[in-house]
Amino acid sequence: MDYTWDFKVVTDNFPILLRGVVLTVELWAVAFALGLLLGLLISLGPLSGKPWLRLPAIGYVEVFRNTPVLIQLIWFYYAFPIVLGQQLSPVTAAILALTLNTSAYCAEIFRGGIESIAKGQWEAARALGLPTSSAMRLVVFPQALRVILPSLSSQYINLAKNSSLALAIGYPEIFATAQTTLNQSGRPVEVILLIMAIYLFITLFISFVMKDSAAMDTRTE
Repeated sequence: MDYTWDFKVVTDNFPILLRGVVLTVELWAVAFALGLLLGLLISLGPLSGKPWLRLPAIGYVEVFRNTPVLIQLIWFYYAFPIVLGQQLSPVTAAILALTLNTSAYCAEIFRGGIESIAKGQWEAARALGLPTSSAMRLVVFPQALRVILPSLSSQYINLAKNSSLALAIGYPEIFATAQTTLNQSGRPVEVILLIMAIYLFITLFISFVMKDSAAMDTRTE
């Protein structure tokens, strides 16, 4: 195949492409931060042993883990406003869908990590007179963090990839922003290759940071 590579289209349109990268990273950061916090709260439901907390939490997790992210995005942008009576913006719908989806996975990650800690740790904390909340915060959760971090890293990478689906509701993520350049230039190979490289770089960076954090946590024991 005689194909002439030309990355001038990338350098000429770099500000436009950079805007898509910034908007995508903002979406990842907000959705993951909110999903992390919400997931931690939801994980406490099954751990509480109380049916009125455990059953809704399990139902929430099952719904958002076992339905496609794309369908959730479409629901919050196209269907939910019919129920709500007010149209959501693409950014609001994208953050809402990705946050709830991420929180369901994070809840399972937190629950599994906390349950992996031996019951003796709880008993030792109670023997010291610590209430349940303090035992969780000071004794159990720091130990569970070593188990949780690798899975959270994988979930953050999944969120990074899933954010590309926000294109379906008009959110200007990386590919949506690059489409104008792609259509005008007639150079899909170079543009799509750049998009793949951006996703690869960011996901590898996330993986490196999370692994380094886990290694530091291990060294401080």
